[in-house]
Amino acid sequence: MTSLAPTLQKFFTDRLTTQRAASPHTLAAYRDTFRLLLEHVHRTTTITPARLDLSDLDATVIAAFLTHLELDRHNSVRTRNTRLAAIRSFYSYAAYEHPEHAALIQRVLAIPTKRHDKAIVTWLTDNELQALIATPDTHTWLGRRDHALITTAAQTGLRVSELTALTIDRVNLTNIGAHVTCLGKGRKHRATPLTASTVHVLANWLKKRNGAPTEPIFPTRQGQSLSQDAVAKLLRKHTSNAAHRCPSLAAKTITPHTLRHTAAMRLLHAGVDIATIALWLGHESIETTSIYLHADMTIKQRAIDRTTPIGTKPGRYQPPDKLIAFLEAL
Repeated sequence: MTSLAPTLQKFFTDRLTTQRAASPHTLAAYRDTFRLLLEHVHRTTTITPARLDLSDLDATVIAAFLTHLELDRHNSVRTRNTRLAAIRSFYSYAAYEHPEHAALIQRVLAIPTKRHDKAIVTWLTDNELQALIATPDTHTWLGRRDHALITTAAQTGLRVSELTALTIDRVNLTNIGAHVTCLGKGRKHRATPLTASTVHVLANWLKKRNGAPTEPIFPTRQGQSLSQDAVAKLLRKHTSNAAHRCPSLAAKTITPHTLRHTAAMRLLHAGVDIATIALWLGHESIETTSIYLHADMTIKQRAIDRTTPIGTKPGRYQPPDKLIAFLEAL
C-alpha cells in the first residue's frame, strides 16, 4: 500500500475513534466524504484507491472534487463545505504523519469554504401538517409506521439521523413525563417530551410493531433501521399525495428537516422562548435557533404593530367625547 491508505486508516481508527471518540454520525459523514473522493479520483485517473499516494490528492484534485459535488451531484454549498471540513481534518492529521508533504498539505488546507446565501427556513402550517399526517394508510403496516414517524418527527423536532437511530427502549410512554431520548450531535444526550396525541399514536404503533427493546422503532420490513434517504423518499411520496387535499403543499419542498423546522415554529408560535427551543432542538448556540425568529413574519408584524406611526403626537390617546369613550369601552 502507498502512504495514503495506511494514513487514512489510522486517521479513522486512531485519530477519530480512539483519540477524539467521534460519534457514529461523524464517522459516517467522514466515511462518505472519502468514499466519494476516492471514487471520483478513480474515475478521473483510473488509479484504484488502494494504489493512490498522498501526492495524487493535491489541491487541484481536491478543488476539482468540490466542483464535481456542486455541478455533477448537485450538492448545496453547505454540503460542499461540510465535505471540505472532513478533508481538512484528515490533512491536518497527515501533516504530522508525513511532514515531507507539508507544502502539498498546506495548499489543500488553504482551500477556502464558499460563502452562501442563508435561505429562510420552510415549515408546515397546521393545516398542511394535518394533511400530511392524515395521508399514510393506517390500515397497512407501512402506513401505520409512516403515520407514527411523521407525527413523532413533527412534534419532537428530532433530526432525521436521531429519528432513524431511535430504538424502542428510548421511548417512555408513561402518563407523567412521556418522552424520547436520543444521542444527538456532539454526543449530547437529549430528552424530548411527548404530547398526549403523540403518545397515543406511538402506543398504537408499538402494539403492532411488537419488537425487542433494542430494535429500531421505525424499521424497514426486514427489521433494519431506515436510512435517511428512505425517510426522505417516503416523505416525498406522502407529501405528493397530501397535496391533493392541501394544494399549498405542492409549492413547498418538504424534507425530513422541514418537520424539524415545523416543530420549532410551533413552539415559537406557542410563546416558548428561544433559549428553550434551542435546548429542545439540541442546538449548541442560541444563534442557530434565531433563524426561526427571522422566518416568522407573525412576530415581526406584532413588533411593528407596537411602534408609533411617524407624525403621531406624543401622549396617550384620549377620546374626544364621553359618549364616544363609553362606546369604545364596550
